[in-house]
Amino acid sequence: MEWAFDITLKNRIIFKNFLETFSLEQLNKVPKGFSNNIIWNVAHTIVTQQLLVYNMSGLPMLLSDDLVEMYRKGTKVERDVTQAEVEIIKDLLFSTLEKTKEDYKNNVFKTYNAYTVSTKSVLTKVEEAIDFNNFHEGIHLGYILALKKSL
Repeated sequence: MEWAFDITLKNRIIFKNFLETFSLEQLNKVPKGFSNNIIWNVAHTIVTQQLLVYNMSGLPMLLSDDLVEMYRKGTKVERDVTQAEVEIIKDLLFSTLEKTKEDYKNNVFKTYNAYTVSTKSVLTKVEEAIDFNNFHEGIHLGYILALKKSL
């Protein structure tokens, strides 16, 4: 699993770079033809990882309910985020990953509730959720690159 966690880390470093490179206005901008913005895509990946890995394992997530409700699948941008919120999201990119790695190493994930993802694949164990999460984060990296060109 170390390889899978390394992929997540590398992708999140790219996300962090976006958060540090673009202005708050650019992070919040929803270009014509898009339904979300850069900051939504980054926060959405954090929320989805927590839902797939922790929630589906029957464990408490490392995020507030408000954050989950704002960025879970099916949501869209409701308002601009503040710079303080960007900083929280930037911290969560890495704190959630480090805690997941630690919990995985400590065998915290004992059970998993099977879940069918949008590709119709069925996740049956936490390792599959971690692997699928990398695919999901890659999709959102692609969205962010498209958004970048539209700014």
